[in-house]
Amino acid sequence: MIPRGRGARRARRLAPGRPLRFGKALGPVLLLAVWSAGSAAGLIEPRLLSAPWTVVTTAGDLVADGRLQGHLASSAQRAALGLLFGTAAGLLLALAAGLSRIGEGLIDGPVQMKRALPSLALVPLLVLWFGIGESMKVITVALAVFVPVYIHTHNGLRTIDSRYVELSETVRLNRRQFIRHVVLPGALPGFLLGMRFAVTAAWLALVVVEQVNATSGLGYMMELARTYGQTEIIIVGLVVYGLLGLLSDGLVRYAERKVLSWRRTLAS
Repeated sequence: MIPRGRGARRARRLAPGRPLRFGKALGPVLLLAVWSAGSAAGLIEPRLLSAPWTVVTTAGDLVADGRLQGHLASSAQRAALGLLFGTAAGLLLALAAGLSRIGEGLIDGPVQMKRALPSLALVPLLVLWFGIGESMKVITVALAVFVPVYIHTHNGLRTIDSRYVELSETVRLNRRQFIRHVVLPGALPGFLLGMRFAVTAAWLALVVVEQVNATSGLGYMMELARTYGQTEIIIVGLVVYGLLGLLSDGLVRYAERKVLSWRRTLAS
């Protein structure tokens, strides 16, 4: 038998350790350092990849004339609407499929087929159905969002311990009470994991769909810059998309830590 003190020390050695302060910034800072060093040494062709200081100056100019804020507002609105509709659809479909065998038979198969189809491959068909306006762009984002929300929420429902169901029947919970006290808390970890994938999928879909007959948005700004060979503006757009994705994921992770604070994991 391992002594308690020795076992505790060994457990601490096996664990990843305490979270590093600003640890998430280590990777981006290292990437920025390599990029800066390569640009300063002339190893990176400016026409192919502008130097970081050029990108910063360009970003300042775009902010000064208001172009970046306008495009960002358009992109954020599309992403928010697509995320809202996609999350609602994924959650409702997951509940319907997770709580009913008939619902699972009707819903799960088509959703799994949709998962095998890239949302962007549907853009030509969506253009025919909805035109090239805002509806097509929001629907494309929603289609990219609802699949991860459905998959992970449905998996969370299916992995709820059957003993909780038996206990609910023993204490005579009705359907509404069962959903409120057992189903929703049990599916919450899966739902939040799905949301992390969903917010990333929203920005990934948006960056492409905004390059299809758009007149505003970060993707449109980047496509226009490609036409005129303005590499620095393209890099600004990519950096903004990356920061938006990182911020969105961070917000979901923060909510996950608060809501699931009772869990003890390696990340704690």
